[in-house]
Amino acid sequence: MTYVLLIRLAGPLQSWGTASRFAARRDSHSRPTKSAVTGMCAAALGLPRTMALTHPAARTDNDNREQTRLTALGELARAFFGVRADHPGVPVRDYHTVGGGTYPLRPRDLITDHRRASAVSAALDAAASPDQFGHHTLAGWYGAPKKIATDPLSGVLISGELARSALITERWYLADATFLAGLQHEDEDFLNSVARALEHPQRLLWLGRKSCPPSGTLALKTIRGDLDTAFRTHRLLPGPDGTADPARRPWAWIQTPPSERGAVPVQDQPVSFDALQPEHTTRWEVRRRLTIAPDATDWEDIIP
Repeated sequence: MTYVLLIRLAGPLQSWGTASRFAARRDSHSRPTKSAVTGMCAAALGLPRTMALTHPAARTDNDNREQTRLTALGELARAFFGVRADHPGVPVRDYHTVGGGTYPLRPRDLITDHRRASAVSAALDAAASPDQFGHHTLAGWYGAPKKIATDPLSGVLISGELARSALITERWYLADATFLAGLQHEDEDFLNSVARALEHPQRLLWLGRKSCPPSGTLALKTIRGDLDTAFRTHRLLPGPDGTADPARRPWAWIQTPPSERGAVPVQDQPVSFDALQPEHTTRWEVRRRLTIAPDATDWEDIIP
């Protein structure tokens, strides 16, 4: 027996990237990824980024082999994931600049770059009060570098570019989109704990990027069944205007075993959310055009 936690993902803007590295162009996937939704649930639960999927248990007396059991992150990653595009949204392009202007020196600038410390040391020694720190600038030096390099002499990380113009980047978002995501798991109590955390998160949540906070209700309900059944037996979520076309047949992407006919690989199965070395692997999913059942369940008490 399996259960499905239904999650509403809606907001003015969403952006579901498939590449985490900084680049001049940052696309948005057409739908939420499993890695992003798992990470959002992990943040709501207050799990550390360095948490592994498993942790070793005590050795058994019978075979003396070390057993392992899943952590809370491992349980989230093990759940089957699906998403239904109730309102796919409209792609929008943002003209974005990074690094324009100059900034006063910060303590970290002096600690991480000995060249800055030497250049500003005289001004710091002449300061009448330590309270004046934060008002010192260096002509032609950029105060918050994005490009970091290793100093060939000391080996410390320093700014790779001391002066530069603002970087112009191209960032894509989905505007006015609403998705119904689902996590399928055997443990109903575990899914209910995730639902409570989504409504009372221990950390800030966002829809792919920090500039995209979710709106209204996140956790909807936990039901008995599988993802396909859950998506077919619940009506479309209301869109930004508060309405939904009951006759529309939405697309859904549902995680399946690799042996399922028509399954395709997707590289968004989370392994680690470590900020220094995030890791993902392959999972499998199928795409289906759904027909919502005539007696499908209506939504109630949703905060838009």
